[in-house]
Amino acid sequence: MTLNLQQSPPSNKQVDNWISDLLGALMDPIIIYPSPWGDDIPQNLKEQIPLERLIMNMKVLHEGKGVPVGDLEALVYMFPRSMEAPMTSEQMHLYIHCFNKAMEFMHMEVPEDLKQKKWEELSNYEMGILADLKRFIWDRRVKARKERARGETKTAAGVTKPENHETKELEVKTVQPSFF
Repeated sequence: MTLNLQQSPPSNKQVDNWISDLLGALMDPIIIYPSPWGDDIPQNLKEQIPLERLIMNMKVLHEGKGVPVGDLEALVYMFPRSMEAPMTSEQMHLYIHCFNKAMEFMHMEVPEDLKQKKWEELSNYEMGILADLKRFIWDRRVKARKERARGETKTAAGVTKPENHETKELEVKTVQPSFF
């Protein structure tokens, strides 16, 4: 949704959604592929996610389309999966693409053997898969935010219990995979 000051002022619901998305960028859990390797996600990647989320929120607000999930967040979702078993060529293309974009975002040099070549750019089909993955991550983040707003968390057995509201670092939350 674009913010155009020449149009009528935004409704209370729009303002509430913008505020919710802004707070979500800072406080939503990091959604990852369910795997024992989830604990091994590099800390420097996790620390950059709130900044990328804020930038993506602004981009989506300005353009009026898409979901505020960036390539870094998609990379962090895929990281545990990449450690479990060999990936298909499509999955590997997505992973390398997101890795290169994440390194660019963090202003880090990409090792020569991991640089994405022009001829290796993602096809339209692969871009669609990446867009679907980002939408999946966004849906899970919003779901977790709504559960938190209700003051609930779900246990592994599916039982709902009140959430403990202590201050803690950005949590990492595994979800059932749909793409990998």
